[in-house]
Amino acid sequence: MNGSSSSRRSVAILGTRGYPSFYGGFETAVRSLAPYLADKGWDVTVYGRPGGTAAGSGFVPDSRVTARTTRGVETKSLSTLSYGATSALDSMRRRPDVALVMNVANGYWLPLLKARGIPTVVNVDGIEWEREKWGRLAKAVFRTGALATAKWADSLVFDARAIGDYWAKEFQRTGVFIPYGGDVPKVGASPAGMESGAYVLIVARFVPENTIGEFFDSVPLIAQRHRVVIVGSSGYGGEFDQRAKSLAEENANVTWMGHVRDDDLLLSLWQHCGVYFHGHSVGGTNPALVQAMACGAPTVARDTVFNREVLSEQGGKFVLPRPQEIADGVNSLMNDPEERARLAAVVTARAADYYSWNLVCAAYEAELDRVRRK
Repeated sequence: MNGSSSSRRSVAILGTRGYPSFYGGFETAVRSLAPYLADKGWDVTVYGRPGGTAAGSGFVPDSRVTARTTRGVETKSLSTLSYGATSALDSMRRRPDVALVMNVANGYWLPLLKARGIPTVVNVDGIEWEREKWGRLAKAVFRTGALATAKWADSLVFDARAIGDYWAKEFQRTGVFIPYGGDVPKVGASPAGMESGAYVLIVARFVPENTIGEFFDSVPLIAQRHRVVIVGSSGYGGEFDQRAKSLAEENANVTWMGHVRDDDLLLSLWQHCGVYFHGHSVGGTNPALVQAMACGAPTVARDTVFNREVLSEQGGKFVLPRPQEIADGVNSLMNDPEERARLAAVVTARAADYYSWNLVCAAYEAELDRVRRK
């Protein structure tokens, strides 16, 4: 039904793998945002991919959220574009009051939505055309998508202030700052077989810009003294997955858990780690970092403008992406319980004050409603 003819407001969310999904940052946001909007009286439709959704341990999907699946080409280079096209076409037919679009790669389809009278709010994500995992053609596709987004989007959402500064300079567009959220969980038991405070943790997708290679090079230096727990995978297999497997097989102090869908287990891992290493370099506000902060994880982070913005100058230990420097930073913090306690207190308070999901979802709802009314 056309949302404009209904007394209820309607929103379509495009550009994620679906609801509920546990793949990445967009999906994490939608798991909180979609039910929040339903609570506020919105009809919510989330577009996704075949096989993109899954039930996580302890997560109950909200029955008020409509999950729609469209078809696309399931390859690393074409999936985002093709699923974006088919979800945009379906959304044109259904005509929601407003569309929340994730990722500038979907900027190509914004003229279609505009032609149908559907205003758009676009979360631009990070600077995809600078990610090492993409080849020259893919980088060009993303940057052209960003140009289309700058031209056709009714509103832009930046998940970090530094991303907003970049867009103002490069594309002469301003927007609203809405970060990712991370609620402070109840303290639970440490994960089975892991002593609280006695292990170093990394949680990341295995791509070069997350400092995976440099961290893996540092693991033997860290594992001489401390246990190392690796959470993540590439999603496609490959060199990094093989390296993680080899590190775990060759060193009893290293555990590779692969991709973890269980939110409760992830929260427990962050709550009880001695040090969390965060190597993300080209995104904005990273949802894993925000949730780690909410869990009070003492953090050693790659020194970037984004990580300093989120953690604050007092909330983290910052290192350059060099294996020896990573190892030295991690080992020194593991050996300093007083500094770990201080960092944990700083980031927990910061997460509650600035990055709670309630604040984040309220900001999204306000922007969607503003654009709907224009």
